[in-house]
Amino acid sequence: MGAESESKVQVGLLKQGAEGKLYTATYKGSLCLVKERFEKKYRHPQLDRQLTRQRIKAEQKAFQRCATAGVETPALFGVDLDERKIYMEYLDKAVTAKQFIDEWMATSDESATTTESPKLKKLAEQIGRIVGVLHRNNIIHGDLTTSNILLDPLEGDDCLPYRLVTIDFGLSHFSDSAENKGVDLYVLERAILSAHSQLPSLFGMILESYRSHNTNRCDETIAKYEEVRARGRKRTMVG
Repeated sequence: MGAESESKVQVGLLKQGAEGKLYTATYKGSLCLVKERFEKKYRHPQLDRQLTRQRIKAEQKAFQRCATAGVETPALFGVDLDERKIYMEYLDKAVTAKQFIDEWMATSDESATTTESPKLKKLAEQIGRIVGVLHRNNIIHGDLTTSNILLDPLEGDDCLPYRLVTIDFGLSHFSDSAENKGVDLYVLERAILSAHSQLPSLFGMILESYRSHNTNRCDETIAKYEEVRARGRKRTMVG
């Protein structure tokens, strides 16, 4: 029996984009999150079906590899390849790292810097740890942004009482290539500079933590990241 037969009731649409949609539904009587990939009408149906199945399987493997590596993701309940759907844990109280940073910026002293904030410093350290562990285990996320890291509330008095949960592995793959890891870092840097331009030191703090957690050819990866960054700057200058 497939996951779809266990979960027929769509509750509410949360997000819709070019690749698919996210909505809540019931799975074995409990609320869950469903990620559904659209059929691309511009592709040949057989090719579209093959590509979609490959990407869903790759995302499923990414969840499994993250669990082995110790990187937290939403719990994976099941997949339905025929219906193009992934069923996973719905973290209804979580906020994205982007939301958290934006709210902190809106309420904090304008003169405060990242290094003066224990919360943001801890957040940067934790993001760096996640990316470092992913790369140490040859997991390429493919779309590292602060919108793809969730902060799920925890009980406690810690300055950052959340567990960090990584999401959206739709572009992920398994690779030991330093170039691919360097591109992953560059994507994260560009995303942070775009979304959090008021915090120019944030990525540097993330990278510092990354260095201490990626023990798998880290220097080579950083060198590749610098090469990718230089190429990106050159393209920007040339136009």
